[in-house]
Amino acid sequence: MRVGIVGLGLIGGSFAKAYRAAGHSVLAWNRSRSVLDFAIMSGTADGELTKENLPDCDLVLLCVYPQAAIDWLTDMAPYVGKKPLVIDCCGTKRVVCAACFPLAEQYGFTYLGGHPMAGTHNSGLKYARAELYHGAPMVIVPPVYDDIELLDRAKEMLAPAGFGHISVTTAEKHDAMIAFTSQMAHVVSNAFIKSPTASVHKGFSAGSYKDLTRVAWLNAPMWAELFMENRDYLLDELNILIDNLSAYRTAMENGDREELTRLLEEGKRRKEEVDGR
Repeated sequence: MRVGIVGLGLIGGSFAKAYRAAGHSVLAWNRSRSVLDFAIMSGTADGELTKENLPDCDLVLLCVYPQAAIDWLTDMAPYVGKKPLVIDCCGTKRVVCAACFPLAEQYGFTYLGGHPMAGTHNSGLKYARAELYHGAPMVIVPPVYDDIELLDRAKEMLAPAGFGHISVTTAEKHDAMIAFTSQMAHVVSNAFIKSPTASVHKGFSAGSYKDLTRVAWLNAPMWAELFMENRDYLLDELNILIDNLSAYRTAMENGDREELTRLLEEGKRRKEEVDGR
C-alpha cells in the first residue's frame, strides 16, 4: 500500500511510523520543509507527497488543523484522482466535512471524515510513535451510511494503524460528543492550573493533581481553532458544568453538609452508571 500523509506532527508522524513499520510505502507533506527532510532521512517517510504522485496513493490521511486540511485539499483536489481514499484526521468534523464532501463530489474522489481517538499532551514529530493507535477508537464520518463496501475499504486501509474499534457517525453527533469527552477536559484542566496555589503544590500533590492537569499542557493555537469551530456544543457543556459547580459552591457557602453530601453521592452514582466502578 502507498500512503500519503499530510502533516507530520504527533498524529501524522505516528501514522507514518505505523504504516512504515507494517511494510507500507509512505509519502509525506509538511508545512515545514526541515521536518519533512528529517522524516525522510530518519526513515519515517520514503519521500515527498506531491501533486504528481498523489494519484498513485491508496490512502491519503490529512493530519493537520481543520482549516489547513481544507486549504490543502482545495489546492490538491484536481490532482487526487480516482484511486486514493482521502480521510481527514481533524478534531472536529462539521466544518471540514462541509468543505471536503463537495470537493470530493466535484472532482470525483472518495473522502471520509475521520478522528483517531488517541494522542498525548505532547505535540510534534519527535513524540510520534508507531503504536500510538494500538487499541484506540477511530471515528469515521462517511458521505452516506449504506455503502458497506466503502466502510470495509476504510477499515482495511486503516488496519495497519492497529485501531481497536472503528465507529461510524455523523459530523454533528461527533462534534456534540467530542465537546464533552475531549474539549471540556482540556478547558477544565487548563483553567484549573491557573490557581495561584499551583505554584506551591509540590509535596502536596499526587495522582489526582496529575490526572486533572495532564492536558493543561496543550497546543494552544490548535485547540483554540477546535474550540471556536465547536463553540456551540462546547458552550452548552460549559454552561452545564458551571451550573453544577455553582450548586457545590452554594452548599458550601450555606454550610449545608447534607446537600453537599447529596451532590457528591449523585456524582459518584453518575460515574458508576456511565463507566462502572
